[in-house]
Amino acid sequence: MSLKIIGAGFGRTGTHSVKSALEMLGFGPCHHMYEVRRSPEQIALWADHLKGAPMDWDRVFAGYVSQVDWPAANYWKELSAHFPEAKVILTTRDPEAWYASISKTILPASEIGRVEDPDPMGRAGSDIIYQIALQGIFGGRLADKAHALEVYARHQQTVRAEIPADRLLVYDVAQGWGPLCDFLGVAVPDAAFPSGNSTADFLARKTYLKGTSAI
Repeated sequence: MSLKIIGAGFGRTGTHSVKSALEMLGFGPCHHMYEVRRSPEQIALWADHLKGAPMDWDRVFAGYVSQVDWPAANYWKELSAHFPEAKVILTTRDPEAWYASISKTILPASEIGRVEDPDPMGRAGSDIIYQIALQGIFGGRLADKAHALEVYARHQQTVRAEIPADRLLVYDVAQGWGPLCDFLGVAVPDAAFPSGNSTADFLARKTYLKGTSAI
């Protein structure tokens, strides 16, 4: 089995909703950061990679039909080459809303969680995101709003420029089922488009972030 769908969007751009939607449409299981956190094998693969081990993408995605969210979304270029038949979804969101969300969720969860999460798997998962996203993508400057928004905009532009238009869907989950189903060539299901993992939902799961307020 090889990936049919590659998610290139940053975390907090509706990736969890897209994961749920893809699974409802028959493109599951979908690889997402929550899958990594639940799997000792995934944790080990990503941790070894951060120590310099080459990534075996076929092993990482064994059993998966689709992928969204970090950490794998950071490797959209490598994945689009490795799985040349896969379609690419670039999730997008109003930049101000995206930053308001990520600054209350992934930023503190990665920095604090890698040390204080009582679950060892949670600590390991937070460290993976800390290294790949906070340090790698944002150069340790995710707390710098202007810098973060510049990185976000540049990423969106780069994906649009490098993935052929007939292979790419630039998608805001607020658009609902229509564009996603058209892109994938499937019927619109008789069900509401999934939602969840709001800032409040995210913080409620992270006991070590108690006292951090949602936006």
